[in-house]
Amino acid sequence: MRRIPRRWRPALAVAVTAAVALSGCTPHRDKRVDADRDKFRPGSVDVADPYTPGHGNGGYDVSNYRLDVRYDPATDRLTGRATITATATENLSRFNLDLVGLDVAGVTVAGARAGHRRDDGELVVTPRDGLPRGRAFAVEVEYAGVPTAATDSSLGSGGFLHTADGAVALGQPDSAATWFPVNDHPSDKASYDVAVTVPDGLAALSNGVPGPKSSADGWTTWRWSERAPMASYLTTLVIGDYRVRTGSHAGRPIVTAVAASLPENGPAAASLARTGAVVDFLASRFGPYPFDSYGGIAVADDRIGYALETQSRPVYGPGFFAGGRPNVEVVAHELAHQWFGDSVSVGRWSDIWLNEGFATYAEWLWEEHDGGRTAQRIFEVQYAATDWSQPSVDPGRERMFGTAVYKRGALAVHALRRTVGDDTFFRIVRTWTAERAGGNATTGDLVALAERVAGRQLRPLFDAWLVGGAAPALP
Repeated sequence: MRRIPRRWRPALAVAVTAAVALSGCTPHRDKRVDADRDKFRPGSVDVADPYTPGHGNGGYDVSNYRLDVRYDPATDRLTGRATITATATENLSRFNLDLVGLDVAGVTVAGARAGHRRDDGELVVTPRDGLPRGRAFAVEVEYAGVPTAATDSSLGSGGFLHTADGAVALGQPDSAATWFPVNDHPSDKASYDVAVTVPDGLAALSNGVPGPKSSADGWTTWRWSERAPMASYLTTLVIGDYRVRTGSHAGRPIVTAVAASLPENGPAAASLARTGAVVDFLASRFGPYPFDSYGGIAVADDRIGYALETQSRPVYGPGFFAGGRPNVEVVAHELAHQWFGDSVSVGRWSDIWLNEGFATYAEWLWEEHDGGRTAQRIFEVQYAATDWSQPSVDPGRERMFGTAVYKRGALAVHALRRTVGDDTFFRIVRTWTAERAGGNATTGDLVALAERVAGRQLRPLFDAWLVGGAAPALP
């Protein structure tokens, strides 16, 4: 994710709708069933990540979300059916899903009607029978309502944003729960199948490989499939009047879209046109591209003052192209996240530098490759300008998108390169993206892998460049 420089950011005004509390009926049980349930316990109501209290849930692991949604921009009303395939990781008597501001009509678990109630941004589900550890089960949720926007004290506008011609669902560290029930934390990644029905003439864009479109009675259904595991905050839904271009690159589909209100041959379109070239360059440094499709979406809503690495198809706010010239650096940043953040995801948000430090360093590599300053020169400039009192690791919730996470994190990456040499450095990077593909990782995991590949102790180096309170010695 990259934010637009402060001078470009518009004032933010976001209205947040309170969640509607609902309750459901629990089917009758006899005493024997109640006794059997004594060995089952509720799953935790969050994953205890201090950066996102109340988000994510415990007791199960999701493998797939199948979402079938319909959205009418004229009324701002969304209706949906979510089918969630999961496996119990403990003996569950009930479990939670994150869901904000939408009404739930009914829930089934394993084909049987389940009890449900709302608790602020939580959907609390009580299945008819307990779910033993290791059991795979399907949850189906019927829901509807006017989706809500959200605001983040560090990032700004996100969630489900109604626009003049449609909507944009986007945000970090969370946003998915504003348009579907979800285990909303990157520690529980899953595949996705998304069908979006909108009025004819509008585009409905999401993640992954495009499927067949169909139309009936003035409505068109767009279909998307992301088979690789994806963190929930990396999902997106972009609806409206867009110039959509489809093609192929390196044998995979590439889909780019630019809001029709932006210039047809302007800087946004020119920047997204470089997607394939940037991916090819990054793959030469980081290893094979990790997903089955490519692309990007340029939106026109000024409330979106950032670009986000939504999996396989990053979304770019309009401010990045306000200078009248292409901005390929931001494309390089968001595409680098496909390796660092999307394929290899954080397990806790305190390690967000693993995403942003490497993505910022990818900008430096691209600038050098594209005929600009060398990575070494950028390193020297940033080293001199860095506030070393601010750590990259565990920067605090209010600073999770701060300079220390991005630029000090990139300085640490280059310092590692200078210390171990190019051959070992890029072997570390490629081993990281290969061994951790599709999963989650921590700073400790990276340190251990770097030491294994390099055959030497590197913990003091990482400590000095990531968390030390004084400028480290130049390698």
